Amino acid sequence: MKIRFIMLGKTRRTEIRALLDDYVSRIRHYAPIEVSELRESSAAALRKLKLGPASILVLLDPAGKILTTPQFARWLGNHRDSASRELVFLCGDADGFPADLRSAAREKISLSPLTMPHEFARVLLAEQLYRGFTILHGHPYSR
Repeated sequence: MKIRFIMLGKTRRTEIRALLDDYVSRIRHYAPIEVSELRESSAAALRKLKLGPASILVLLDPAGKILTTPQFARWLGNHRDSASRELVFLCGDADGFPADLRSAAREKISLSPLTMPHEFARVLLAEQLYRGFTILHGHPYSR
């Protein structure tokens, strides 16, 4: 199963970029991962990403489903075990994603009921994905 992050806007702060890159490299031990940063959320920019029909779009949304870490790991494992080809996480900027892309998302997940900077949300998502994979593989990181 491939993991993709599609993020509106760049991760500009070097310390946050370093954390994101670190977790992305850790995730690569468990699954191929690709990170795309878009300058704009236009339909043309999104078409260039070539999202396939087998891609499962997961929108990060404050109104989405709230999962505990063990629940998130089970959710991730269920997708992996059901032979999902690609999980695409849509990480918006301060304004979120356009309505057409929001409606295309099959699932919506909330990382927290707290408000946080979108750059920090990216790191939190990457860390939880890594943690989820370590739980699924019985790695001690998750304890």
